[in-house]
Amino acid sequence: MTDLAPPAAGVPALLFQLDRAEAAMTARAPAVLGLTGRIVFAATLAGFFWSSALTKIDSFGLSLNAYAQIFPRAMEAAGYDAGQLGFFAHLVVAAGTAAEFVLPLLLILGLFTRLAALGMIGFLLVVSLTDILGHGVDATAIGALFDRQPDAPILDQRLLWGFVMVVLVFTGGGALSLDRWLRRRLG
Repeated sequence: MTDLAPPAAGVPALLFQLDRAEAAMTARAPAVLGLTGRIVFAATLAGFFWSSALTKIDSFGLSLNAYAQIFPRAMEAAGYDAGQLGFFAHLVVAAGTAAEFVLPLLLILGLFTRLAALGMIGFLLVVSLTDILGHGVDATAIGALFDRQPDAPILDQRLLWGFVMVVLVFTGGGALSLDRWLRRRLG
């Protein structure tokens, strides 16, 4: 099949140029969206997660605060003695704390971006459920979708956070990522 000449003028010429522009943007979308998603994450969320992780450690390892944040009801029942919690609770607290440090770093670097973004989606779900079920936040903190109030910390904010993660799952790390560098280096 031979290439057809572009239309000379008018609406067909405009449509032809728009199609070419769309094709060019579509080809570059993963690189731009991946990089932009990582920048947005670094600028708005990474510090939040690292600050939260820092509240879970002290000079001797995991703090009592870590257990109280992740298992509030179990800690209250145990008289705030983490030693009374089982192995599973210790494993979850350690893994959750590590995830708050490691997953944001991986996203910023663009290393294992898709996997790190999936991990962050899971992390957001667990944090949200812990806030709702464990800490018993009220309906105003939970919010409601389509309620014309964009400021509820759980549904509204975390839905936007999750959207950034979904973009990174589908696009990868984009331009200037270690994923791209490794793929070029090793591939």
